[in-house]
Amino acid sequence: MSDNLPFGDGTPNPFGGMPFFNDMMRAMSQQGALNWDLATQFANLGAAGDNPDPQSDPTVRIAYNALADIASMHVRQVSNLPTADSKPEFFTTTRAIWAHRTLQDLRPLFTDMANALSSRRNNAPVEIDTDPMMAMIGNLSSMMAPAMLGMSIGSMVGALARRAFGQYDLPIPRPVAPDLLVVSPSIDSFASEWEIAVDDLRMWVIIHELASHAVLSSPGIADGYLATIRRHVMAFSPDPNALMDSLGDLDPNDPDAMATVQAKLSDPLIMMGALQSAEQEANRPLLDAHVSAISGYIDYIVDAACARVLGNASHISEAVRRRRIEFGTDAQLIERLLGVSLSRHRQQAGRSFANGVAERGGADALAQLVQSSGNLPTPNEIDAPGLWLARLEIQ
Repeated sequence: MSDNLPFGDGTPNPFGGMPFFNDMMRAMSQQGALNWDLATQFANLGAAGDNPDPQSDPTVRIAYNALADIASMHVRQVSNLPTADSKPEFFTTTRAIWAHRTLQDLRPLFTDMANALSSRRNNAPVEIDTDPMMAMIGNLSSMMAPAMLGMSIGSMVGALARRAFGQYDLPIPRPVAPDLLVVSPSIDSFASEWEIAVDDLRMWVIIHELASHAVLSSPGIADGYLATIRRHVMAFSPDPNALMDSLGDLDPNDPDAMATVQAKLSDPLIMMGALQSAEQEANRPLLDAHVSAISGYIDYIVDAACARVLGNASHISEAVRRRRIEFGTDAQLIERLLGVSLSRHRQQAGRSFANGVAERGGADALAQLVQSSGNLPTPNEIDAPGLWLARLEIQ
């Protein structure tokens, strides 16, 4: 069979005369919509970082679960959510195990994204450029898309693992499991850095994880919030010419031209040919409203429960929440891939909404937020909780 024959999807192979690149491109064309091996490898590499990643002593796990016995009672009383009645076991783990679990838990979302991109790309008309070099460059992003997506997702999850305290640092629902993960060495290190009593910070994290689990396991989440995230990840608009278009206006005489090229080649969405679509722009305000309301509700439960157990824990909350939004470029990638904004503005808007609802209707009114997908707020209601209460006819 000639090496110059097209790939299985009809894309011409511009590397037919170059055996090494030809073999590499053929392998890449057969990897499926998303290269999970690369995702796993990059997640493990990112989670490892430059510091040791030790497993905690069994006595630490016992200590966490002893604190959880106290925390769960207060979370249940403050939230009044049926989902708070169950108390999962706490499992102290390493960054690498946290990354592996997170990659598996979020795999359905990333698979939806990859399949949507692949399907739209394969259904688009193929234009064969007669210039071999232009054909090579024009098809590069399509051939590299599964690998780039795998590397980007793995790198993002690995970066999250280096900073994670618990499995709900990213406010996205997880599949039901008998345990909740906490990365105890990271928690203890942060406590030392900020001069916070270790047991106090551990209690704060436990309350946050239990509150997040109760909220994100509620009936309205899967059909509401999670469905809105899924619409975002499935709505990327594939453009195999994205790389060439991004370099089209490049001035070779510009002294910063090489830096510009490197920046473009390091942008995973450009390399994947995944462009923000009009559908995503239309979906953005609703997704932002959902993220704000849910994260604000979780913060409300955490603050109320911590006040009961720890007294004034505002310094802990401020330190941890500041850390939450300081992801830098990793936060930008999270927002671009999943649509989940971790910005200070979104968090403040959510807390204002939750506090406004609680002041007017109490904790029972807030509990209605996640009982049905139709109860999640609209963009207008986030800034005016009275409108949300009126729509649900809550006095």
